[in-house]
Amino acid sequence: MWVPSHRQLCWAFLGASLLSITSFFFHLWKGTFSPNLVFSVLCGKQCPGITQVALFCLPGTSQGPNGSLTLHNLTTSSEPGIWTIQPEGRFGNQMGQYATLYALAKLNGKQAFILPDMHATLAPIFKLTLPVLDAEVAARVPWHHYPLRDWMAEEYAHLGGRDTLQFTGYPCSWTFYHHLRAEILREFSLHRHVREDAQAFLHWVRRSRGKGRKLTFVGVHVRRGDYVEVMPKHWRGVVADRTYLEQALAWFRARYPNAIFVVTSNGMKWCQENIDASRGDVVFAGDGDETAPGSDFALLTQCNHTIMTIGTFGYWAAYLAGGQTIYLANYTLPDSQFLYLFKPQAAFLPEWVGIPADLSPLLH
Repeated sequence: MWVPSHRQLCWAFLGASLLSITSFFFHLWKGTFSPNLVFSVLCGKQCPGITQVALFCLPGTSQGPNGSLTLHNLTTSSEPGIWTIQPEGRFGNQMGQYATLYALAKLNGKQAFILPDMHATLAPIFKLTLPVLDAEVAARVPWHHYPLRDWMAEEYAHLGGRDTLQFTGYPCSWTFYHHLRAEILREFSLHRHVREDAQAFLHWVRRSRGKGRKLTFVGVHVRRGDYVEVMPKHWRGVVADRTYLEQALAWFRARYPNAIFVVTSNGMKWCQENIDASRGDVVFAGDGDETAPGSDFALLTQCNHTIMTIGTFGYWAAYLAGGQTIYLANYTLPDSQFLYLFKPQAAFLPEWVGIPADLSPLLH
């Protein structure tokens, strides 16, 4: 009996492999794969700057009569369907949208995908795990649009009958996802180089201001920008003033004698004029660039505690940093329309400490 040699077996295997690859690319070029075939490509390992990758379709993918994509493989009874959320607003808004999508999809047993715009905003900073839905495919999906309130509602736990659901709105409430806090913190864990840059700044502060003491870092985020005009004119509210910040810093100074306050803001000039730095325990950091907020945000999350004013950016910095948090409370008049959209008890964690705002400028 003839027994092929090791060399002959290797050549036979190589020939079969080349034939298979040639056949694959021939069918790909001719578009002769099954018309309902949808490929999902996922990055198996976390890559620097890359989280998950897109869902895409080969030529010949079935489409409905109106040109919409027939996602047969994702919406059959053996698949849980796909959900996403429309990215709106800036950095903090999209963090809230991501966390809400993650929690609601898990609660209802669905697959969650994010859209490319959200990925572009958040992925350079965080090690996200939700896959990204290709923009062209997303445009063909027959979505059921579902607007969300800012806080969790009972009805949101019973949406399992919707296979292709796209949420809209600006949800930012711990009531959606706080029971999954460990997972949310994992989703928003910083890339190594982002974290190391923030830690390098704090190390510089420790060397220059520490004088051998063990320092306690308190991140301070002062939201100004468009809010300075929007709050009083449209929402009958105020932003943080000098008195609030003095009270918040005093609260931490009374508890942490070696506290260092790391201030970030999109109104840094105002901060430098209104926050007393004469004690040597205040460091003004960041340039307040709203188009590239990642470095400021990373710095805040690496601090031990947080002073926030208003807005989702400060909220998320406090949520990720942990520790103790001071926030601006009661910053709108009781008849403000803002309170129909925003529930303070659902926005700020119960253990956080609120200092009431001075509303007297609104009464004049």
